[in-house]
Amino acid sequence: MAGRPWIGAGVLAAGVMAAASGLAVAQTQEGSLPALVVTAPVVPSATASEVRVNAGDIAARPLGRIGEALEAAPGLIVTQHSGEGKANQYFLRGFNLDHGTDIAISVDGMPVNMRTHAHGQGYADLNFLIPELLGGLQVRKGPYFADDGDFATAGSLRLELANQLDRPLLQATAGSFGYWRGVVAGSRPLGNGVLLAAGEVATYDGPWRRPDQLRRLTGMLRYTEGTADDGFSLTAMGYANRWHATDQLPARAVSAGLVDRFGTLDPTDGGRAERYSLSGRWARSGEHGTTRVGAYAIRSTLDLGSNFTYFLDDPENGDQFNQRDRRWILGGELSHTVPWTLAGRAAVTRVGLQLRHDDSRLALVRTVARTPLATVRSDAVQQDSLGVFTDTTWQLADRLRLTGGLRTDWVGGRVRSDTALNSGAAGEWIASPKAGLVLGPWSATEFFVNAGSGFHSNDLRGATIRVDPTDRLTPLSRVPLLVRARGAEIGLATRVVPGLESRLAAFVLTLGSEILFLGDAGTTEPSRASRRIGLEWTNRYQARPWLAFDLDVAATRARFTEDDPAGRYIPGAPNLVLAAGMTVDEGIGWFGTTRLRYFGARPLTEDNSQQSRATALVNARLGYRFENGLRMQLDAFNLFDSKASQIDYFYASRLPGEPGGGVEDRHFHPAEPLALRFTVAASL
Repeated sequence: MAGRPWIGAGVLAAGVMAAASGLAVAQTQEGSLPALVVTAPVVPSATASEVRVNAGDIAARPLGRIGEALEAAPGLIVTQHSGEGKANQYFLRGFNLDHGTDIAISVDGMPVNMRTHAHGQGYADLNFLIPELLGGLQVRKGPYFADDGDFATAGSLRLELANQLDRPLLQATAGSFGYWRGVVAGSRPLGNGVLLAAGEVATYDGPWRRPDQLRRLTGMLRYTEGTADDGFSLTAMGYANRWHATDQLPARAVSAGLVDRFGTLDPTDGGRAERYSLSGRWARSGEHGTTRVGAYAIRSTLDLGSNFTYFLDDPENGDQFNQRDRRWILGGELSHTVPWTLAGRAAVTRVGLQLRHDDSRLALVRTVARTPLATVRSDAVQQDSLGVFTDTTWQLADRLRLTGGLRTDWVGGRVRSDTALNSGAAGEWIASPKAGLVLGPWSATEFFVNAGSGFHSNDLRGATIRVDPTDRLTPLSRVPLLVRARGAEIGLATRVVPGLESRLAAFVLTLGSEILFLGDAGTTEPSRASRRIGLEWTNRYQARPWLAFDLDVAATRARFTEDDPAGRYIPGAPNLVLAAGMTVDEGIGWFGTTRLRYFGARPLTEDNSQQSRATALVNARLGYRFENGLRMQLDAFNLFDSKASQIDYFYASRLPGEPGGGVEDRHFHPAEPLALRFTVAASL
């Protein structure tokens, strides 16, 4: 575990110039896999909360599900309230991000968030990834970066892919509740570059009375030459998945003995998902700077059957519905970075252009046992976006670095609905200025001040809607297409204690509204403007070359800023997140880790009369690595078998025999009980 992944607080001004001139570093994974090689620019931190996590630290974490790799981002919670084939639910900086509404996620330059999605705005499904081939994670928080556009309000997460393995990998895992997973991966020289190929197959039933019967296939083929600043890559990815799902349960049904914690009220819920993509990146560096070009084409499909209210809307047939999404996503980015001097001091200016086109076919259908009953709405959506950005970083003095930027976006498109009144076109422009200041280093400590604005888009159907699609008569109000966020952050990063990197950041973030398009109902839900004030403390301590500790604490106060008799609390907004871990790794021989993840109580209603319980889970790993490349490890999830919830909601639902208006109740999805997974891997 020698060498930590985090960008140091004591980066000198020369680091800015090194990034602009195209220097790159090779990162190696020192834990569970053959060495992964990733080339990335050496860029100093622009905010106190910006960090970079390398492949080794991601691989050292026991992952119960693929999306949990993102919990390497300090303060981020990744959870699930349904079957494992569905996108995760995310929480960060006092946001219940749902499936990705206010966090921009990308993989090797491809956006993961989906606009105007059948299930939820910003839907970000990471199940197509093979986590062993992740090359790193860049974590940014807040709307302070000019090259981050739609959804980057709470922040952005940029996942990198490995370029090569030093040896082929053959890996098999078997575990509790019918878990089995196999991975094969390898790379070899081809021409002037490297060809990497990988495949994965996985099955899982889970502890549920109705087994998930998850069946997942994933593959990747990647060719790279050179570095991120002077080379190119071409990547093809494929993913197919199908599963049954146990959704959240009303607490009263469990208390009454109608079902147990792992039971279901609709055993026919489930889904199917596929994703195929082709992406390429090209870069050249010279005396006039660095030019980068990226492009991608993505084909994504989803069929999702859910039932959250049981017999509330339809006492005879039940409330199950199917959400269907078929889409193509085409897009790309062009940017150029130029080093120059201003008043005799070094500066770097970057300009860029981002384009994206979504062609979607969407449907919401009432179903019985996943058999169509009636179509609520069906839409064809063409949506486009254009983003132009620029920023300049200027080393004004030896211990003073300034950054200023501006981003301008247009988002719009056309909806063709099966209800003519809900068809139409909409489009909006928005400008997002950014500014930052870095002081230091003094005594291996830097100080940061940042401010900026950003935005997330709403579902385009909410901007063209006129009548409720259920009865096609009730008038509904349209919502703004773009919602502005404004934020500010101050903080510091220090390495004054040998081996310890510590970061402290205080932030405020306001959101113009929390209006959402409800994919489950086909309508919009208006809400109010909000403000989040928080404090984050991040620590990484390399006590010995073989021993490391980490501790992250994030406390947030989230409130609506407009008065309403309902109350000012934001349902689902976490007030405290804590993560801590210890990792031991001597290279050859024994290795292991223990991790605590604490997810604080959250208001479930606007008056805070209903709250979730806090969730504390401990995961652990113990393994042995042989000199011949063989590795064996045992992962334990929920080590102390906590009877906790993955997620909680409070709303009305109806069970058979209950009043027609239903019963308001806490609905929860339980955390899986203690589970063990044993892995054998060979680096050939």
